[in-house]
Amino acid sequence: MEFLDLPPLVSARGTVRLPGSKSISNRVLLLAALADGVSEVRDLLASDDTARMLEALQMLGVKVEALGGDAWRVHGCGGDFPVREADLFLGNAGTAFRPLTAALALADGTYRLSGVPRMHERPIGDLVDGLRQLGADIAYLGSEGYPPLQLKPARIRPGGVVRVRGDVSSQFLTGLLMALPLTGVETTVEVVGELISKPYIEITLATMARFGVAVARDGWQRFVVPAGSRYRSPGTIHVEGDASSASYFLALGAIGGGPVRVEGVGRDSIQGDVRFAEALAQMGAIIEMGDNWIECRSPEGGLKGIALDCNHIPDAAMTLATTALFADGPTTLANIASWRVKETDRIAAMAKELRKLGAEVEEGADFIRVLPPPSSLLSPPEGIDTYDDHRIAMCFSLAAFGTALRINDPKCVAKTFPDYFERLASVTEAVPVIAIDGPSASGKGTVAARVAAALGWHYLDSGALYRLTALAARRAGVAWDDEPAVAAIAAKLDVVFAGESIRLAGEEVGQAIRTEEMGIGASQVAALPAVRAALLFRQRLFRRAPGLVGDGRDMGSVIFPDAGTKVFLTASAEVRAERRHKQLIEKGIAATMQPILQDLRERDERDSKRSVAPLRQTADAELLDTSALTIEEAVAKVLAWAKAKV
Repeated sequence: MEFLDLPPLVSARGTVRLPGSKSISNRVLLLAALADGVSEVRDLLASDDTARMLEALQMLGVKVEALGGDAWRVHGCGGDFPVREADLFLGNAGTAFRPLTAALALADGTYRLSGVPRMHERPIGDLVDGLRQLGADIAYLGSEGYPPLQLKPARIRPGGVVRVRGDVSSQFLTGLLMALPLTGVETTVEVVGELISKPYIEITLATMARFGVAVARDGWQRFVVPAGSRYRSPGTIHVEGDASSASYFLALGAIGGGPVRVEGVGRDSIQGDVRFAEALAQMGAIIEMGDNWIECRSPEGGLKGIALDCNHIPDAAMTLATTALFADGPTTLANIASWRVKETDRIAAMAKELRKLGAEVEEGADFIRVLPPPSSLLSPPEGIDTYDDHRIAMCFSLAAFGTALRINDPKCVAKTFPDYFERLASVTEAVPVIAIDGPSASGKGTVAARVAAALGWHYLDSGALYRLTALAARRAGVAWDDEPAVAAIAAKLDVVFAGESIRLAGEEVGQAIRTEEMGIGASQVAALPAVRAALLFRQRLFRRAPGLVGDGRDMGSVIFPDAGTKVFLTASAEVRAERRHKQLIEKGIAATMQPILQDLRERDERDSKRSVAPLRQTADAELLDTSALTIEEAVAKVLAWAKAKV
């Protein structure tokens, strides 16, 4: 499984230009295809969802031209798709599947619509029932009420009333409304029950109006599409920035100090999710807003938990669930039943992953209540699972303000925000790291420990972890070359570092791991890829505020590639052998120079030529040869380099 390890964050500040709205992008693409004339679409979101819509339109015979950047030219077909028969695969793109189902169900053709397995678990029966009331011929090819679907030419019934439930998904009503102009007759849609996600219907109506179709409405219960309605190209149309995506960065500002500004949405946005800023303000965050931007800063007294009806911000409300981890008191998010039928069951998924971080979570059919951990967030070694759901991946990135965090399957963000994690890094500051690498007996451990003490930072002796693994394997009767067994031991090491004390399973082992035998064992187990993988995240968890100094052989190349200061500390083999010989003699251990020198040369060879994370100086690391330097001089040099990077 692919994963991304996020470093612990200490602050957030900066400006982010938002990608185009997914909801608006796919609405605009479909209406441009159904319209008379040619439309130029600017600022279109580049994502999996829009890619599925573009592919489908092209398969239906609509001419679509990429103009470069985020601009596309769509040659409208006037509501009559040139291709009368097609098999369309729409992945997990609900914003493509639902409206295309409605449009093609009222077209004069035979079409099959399918998606990924999860799409076939997302209900569509209420939309199909509404379309059948108009005369659509739709058959389920799998389970009743769910995709895939077979669509055949409709026999449109003149006028009348279509009834559709409003409490399942606003995309059903959106699909119906967008397709009704294709009938050519006046049609009334009546919503049965309370309509959820009302802001998304506002987006639908506003977008239809941009293409020349005005829908009359009576509150949220009755919508009338006039006879003779026809889509017409507006010429050039710009897609707003995605207000749901804005929520992650506004929350960063609320948690991490700020100010963080998002550009592309503001007080004039047609998207309801801009009201996420109001929810943050209720939690105490300081919000400023302009026509096309919103800015957020942390309150002096910290965030506080709230109780909120989230009907108006169904997607952005997910971000509140993780923001709640940093609030004082519980946060209850209600009226979120639509989470259950999204890319995954979002209520269940959010609850499970929040509990991994130590939160107390209560969930119901349409609500979630989050009580933050009493102390620091936990760091689940198995990582945060994302369920192929882009919003879960982005929501949980906020938890990096509490701890180093592993996000599993991070590429799922491509659905709406392909470069999300790069944007996240651009406006956040991680806990600083000084990475000191070098060969055995080069003095890196002594230098690193003294640098950490001088700065008041934490210290990671990565070599100790490999020595502990070798010791634990020896005590368990496991051979050092038994890769699966040693990796299993490494993954479950019961280790506590406290100053000079090192405990393994409760036993003090500081002296036991420093023998020559354990040094040889450490070098052998460190060459095993599975062992290194097992210890990767464990080492990254040592990164805590105010900073970390880590020494080893791959600190700067693998463990902390983003370290602000990287040092490759070395010395000649002869000097290192003399140092090791002196250490052993001072400990009362008999030793001779030649075997020590030979052992160091063999270890250097093994460490530099291993297939995984070989010992090497990275291009951005400072070279420090300590052959002729005192420890004090070496420490001063590293501190000077670190100071220059601040």
